[in-house]
Amino acid sequence: MNKKIKNIILFSIVVISFMMHFNHFSKDLMSIHVWRQTQTQSTIDNFYQEDMNIFNPRRNDRGDTQGFFRMEFPLMQWMVACVYKVYGKHIIISRLFMFFIGIFSVLGIYKLLMAMFVNETLAVFGAWAFNFSPCFYYYTINPLPDNLALCSAIWGLALFFSLHSNKKGYVLFLAGLFFSVAALCKLPFIIYYVVPLLFFLKEFNNNGITKKITIQFFSVFSLSLLPIIWYATVIPQWEGNMIIKGVVDNEESVSMLLYYLQHTLISTLPELLLNYGSLLFFLAGFYFICRRKAFNDPRFALMFSLGLITLFYYFYEVNAIATIHDYYLFPFLPLIFILVSYGAFHLYKSGHFYRYLTISLLMLLPLFCFLRMQGRWNPEAPGFNKDLLIYKSELQKAVPEDALVVAGNDVSRFILFYYINKKGWSFTDDKLTAFQLTSMMEKGAEYLYTDSEKIQNDSGIKKCVDEMIIQKGSVMVFKLKKIK
Repeated sequence: MNKKIKNIILFSIVVISFMMHFNHFSKDLMSIHVWRQTQTQSTIDNFYQEDMNIFNPRRNDRGDTQGFFRMEFPLMQWMVACVYKVYGKHIIISRLFMFFIGIFSVLGIYKLLMAMFVNETLAVFGAWAFNFSPCFYYYTINPLPDNLALCSAIWGLALFFSLHSNKKGYVLFLAGLFFSVAALCKLPFIIYYVVPLLFFLKEFNNNGITKKITIQFFSVFSLSLLPIIWYATVIPQWEGNMIIKGVVDNEESVSMLLYYLQHTLISTLPELLLNYGSLLFFLAGFYFICRRKAFNDPRFALMFSLGLITLFYYFYEVNAIATIHDYYLFPFLPLIFILVSYGAFHLYKSGHFYRYLTISLLMLLPLFCFLRMQGRWNPEAPGFNKDLLIYKSELQKAVPEDALVVAGNDVSRFILFYYINKKGWSFTDDKLTAFQLTSMMEKGAEYLYTDSEKIQNDSGIKKCVDEMIIQKGSVMVFKLKKIK
């Protein structure tokens, strides 16, 4: 591929993606998985407002405690908070930060494909197709730690496979650093260590334990201790976490698990992970691997092993992934688009008809992606009580900024608190008794935010209320009586 054409296409990826996202950069958090987005954004806000100690991520649903909430290592959240310290707290900064991570991920896919295939046309095809994966496109501007984990895993692979062309020792250390960051930011990405592990096991088997290979091994794996130490420390603090228990603690029927698998294969994979326009390339990838006997390449065994362990991860977490948690499938994306790029390139080289077909499908990918995701970021259907979105400013200003509040109904325990920008106690399913509320008042609760008519009309709750401060839509804010 002509260098000028390559650069134009890569630049156009950035421009087209920016324009497709342009109307959404300034929007507040909403739509699918807003629960996880508000959880992430609340951690960012609390770093900025309270404590920049990266080891102390905090949640808003904390009662009168400090609210430490240690899950994944909050590197991405902390980095965004650092930018907030310079420019102030603005949601557009979070979205732009995610966008830059996304563009860096696309560049990483390009570098990975170049390292593996040394073919610019194939690498450009892959970067283009990856950018217009509907799932990747949607999350590219939404605050999730998975974005940085995916980006780091891609660059870990890219740097590791570049070892063949770049013999400098620091490259392996950087690859190890990226693998470590990926696992720190999201535990499932620890599976990416299987690639260097198998590579070095083969090297030791073929060449013995030499000084050079041993140094290379420790260059990659020295930083693997960081995610191991972090998760060994925090996992015992997790309660009822489905991700850790997986199918070991499964309560779903076998038929339901099979339904989840079917949904992933016939809906999530082609519709969200791939893009319907890339489906032919994906299938062609399998065909050309067999036809061209690509499985004889030593690197094939490494990626095949990664594919197997990623499938194991899926089956272990199938009850948690279900039909909704598409971002749990991020570890599959690099593997998927290696196949897509390989299939697209060899289809392109198969004759005039297939060349035009390949170019046509590639050109249609942005349109297919847009059509699938245009319903996202819709303020009329934000995925929660839209009165919180409409009256966000009024609800935040209704009571003092540092006041402890009781808030519900909110099954997520994050969304409502994010929109009212307060700390305190949450409840859901109308499960708030006068006894519980009194106990919260004794610990410092001063106000009650609720959109529940049942709670508003509960005789016991009314006895705890001093006065109503405001009502905005379905959300009412009450001042609670002082405990003498």
